[in-house]
Amino acid sequence: MRVLLRVIVKELLQLRRDRRMIPIVLGAPIIQLIAFGYAANTDVTDIRTLLVDLDRTAESRELVDSFAGSGYFDFVGSEENVSRIDPWLVEGRAAIALVIGSGYGAAVASGRTPRLQLIADGSDSSSAIVGLGHAVGIIASKNGDLVRTYLQRITQKAGAGAGIDLVPRVWYNADLRSRWFYVPAVLAMILMVVTMILSSMGVVREKELGTMEQLIVTPIRPWQLIVGKLFPFAAIGLLDLHLVTALTVWFFGVPLRGSFPLLVGLTMLFLLTTLGLGLLVSTVVRTQQQAMLASVFFLMIPMIYLSGLIFPIENMPRAIQYVTYLIPLRYYARIIRAIFLRGAGIETLWPEAVILALVGIGVIAIASLRFRKRLD
Repeated sequence: MRVLLRVIVKELLQLRRDRRMIPIVLGAPIIQLIAFGYAANTDVTDIRTLLVDLDRTAESRELVDSFAGSGYFDFVGSEENVSRIDPWLVEGRAAIALVIGSGYGAAVASGRTPRLQLIADGSDSSSAIVGLGHAVGIIASKNGDLVRTYLQRITQKAGAGAGIDLVPRVWYNADLRSRWFYVPAVLAMILMVVTMILSSMGVVREKELGTMEQLIVTPIRPWQLIVGKLFPFAAIGLLDLHLVTALTVWFFGVPLRGSFPLLVGLTMLFLLTTLGLGLLVSTVVRTQQQAMLASVFFLMIPMIYLSGLIFPIENMPRAIQYVTYLIPLRYYARIIRAIFLRGAGIETLWPEAVILALVGIGVIAIASLRFRKRLD
């Protein structure tokens, strides 16, 4: 134990003496969270909208007011002819065009079906889908009001009872803020990037600095060297967890509904996998540059894409979905979102915890078998 403690102290002193490492370890996660926290936002508001009102009645103006009052649409201009829509979309001055056909007001007053048209710029498919969704929701709401008004007139005459009153509710994220979904994912990515890169460069740095020869002639055992090198990086990961969680809650307003000690405990299991993967890389490559490139391109990028942090796993091909079961980040993504947004406990998250523990132990075991206290 004394030998292990001395190895840990040696690693901490080496990190402290590297003046370039402290800003990376502490400053980079904060900068990344702030940058990605604002960038990772799929909420579409103030959609540039062109109005083509061919009816010009009180009913059509009421519909336009519903669009403008929703907060999603910003009317940037109007035209009197449908043929003038194309230049607005081509030049990017508008993303959606709302066309109200002539006779809209008369159709509403008589109970007939009014005609509307939405034309969206599909070159930005994600924004177009969101914008059309908001527009369809507004139109559906207006249509429901018209139907209820028409039914009330009929039921009052016929003496019939009331209809169905649907009251939808959204739990855990009532406003459907995409930032609440993505910011915890950024926390997971930061922890993975920091710990995996640092650990992958651990053994390789000893070779490049020429200190591996000194370690070879010492009585330090391989497992002592491995644990001594990984412990400081695990401590750095937990420190970053506290910093980033504080920013996530207090700066971005994402609620932490679950237990923070549980989050720390399950994060330690996740760090076991990332540190093990980084150590495994360090036993394969020969330079720090190779270690960084291998960690980024062969491990981190595939894990981010296949973990469900950005793209839904359900939308992936079936064969790729099976591959995602091997990605540790998939299980930690479930853990971190469940604790932050749903307030889930260990009684819900124990399957993910068991899988992370097994994967972490397996990766550490493989890296330890590959590790040799020698230069080649």
